[in-house]
Amino acid sequence: MTMQNWALAYVVLAFIAANLPWLSSRLFFFRAATGGKTLPWYLLEWLVMYFTVGLVGMGVERGLRGHNHVQGWEFYVVALCMFAVFAIPGFIWRFNLLPILRRS
Repeated sequence: MTMQNWALAYVVLAFIAANLPWLSSRLFFFRAATGGKTLPWYLLEWLVMYFTVGLVGMGVERGLRGHNHVQGWEFYVVALCMFAVFAIPGFIWRFNLLPILRRS
């Protein structure tokens, strides 16, 4: 696999991971939430997914290059913002579209 294919696969993984918390009503995909999940639970799951995707990316980089490039704080802020943008479809589906579909 070329470096471009790894990068594309990683972006697709990040997009899917950013949307997973909004698509499931179970706590961390295992336990049913009593009374439904609240927004803090969604945000906590989303943040855990952000760190998980980051660790996967660091592992892939170490596997492909043999070391991890040192990043400044700016890199992590931009990565967090991109992860937030990736999560917009799932967020809109959960809080805007799903209530409309349930009323119909």
